Amino acid sequence: MPLLLVMSAPSLAQEIRAVELYSQEALLQMLRSNQHLARVREDDCQLVQDIEARASVLKVPAYQMLWADMLLYGVCTDKQVELGFEYLRIAAEQGLPDALEQLGRYYIQGRFVVVDEPYGLHLLHLAASMGHQRALLALAGHYVAGKGSPRDYPQVYQWLHEAEFQQDSDRQQAQQFKQQLAMHLPPSVREQTRRSVLGR
Repeated sequence: MPLLLVMSAPSLAQEIRAVELYSQEALLQMLRSNQHLARVREDDCQLVQDIEARASVLKVPAYQMLWADMLLYGVCTDKQVELGFEYLRIAAEQGLPDALEQLGRYYIQGRFVVVDEPYGLHLLHLAASMGHQRALLALAGHYVAGKGSPRDYPQVYQWLHEAEFQQDSDRQQAQQFKQQLAMHLPPSVREQTRRSVLGR
């Protein structure tokens, strides 16, 4: 009998795997790489109560966004679109760039809400102003297509010059957008941006 207990202990320990709560930085990385929902599933939904508490009680923006997506897509909890969208909105109001970018994208696409392109572009602009690179590239893409206000084009043109992208594909896209956006700008603005970037 003792032998059986010793033999069964390792398999029992493997089944009851303790899952540590995500650090703020780790969670932000998961959000930016769109791995957060997959990670919650991989962790066998063990952290649902902790995630909800950090979103609703402690009001941590990154956890509000995670909880929002779990509710919006029914991951490890019942699907509650209205409540999920409210948590996403609250995270954006707290200034989380990732939430601003996602909310802006949803308003432009009409996902979960009625399409409101001007408001969506406004949210992308806020996220891009905080250095959110996906928001910046998305915003530049919309501006190149002639959307948004031309008075905002010079600022985005400068941000594209100043941003340092890790991925080759992002750098290539940024370069393409810079060239296309330059065609919408007066030569004096292009020269002023070039001088300001060189002078840094």
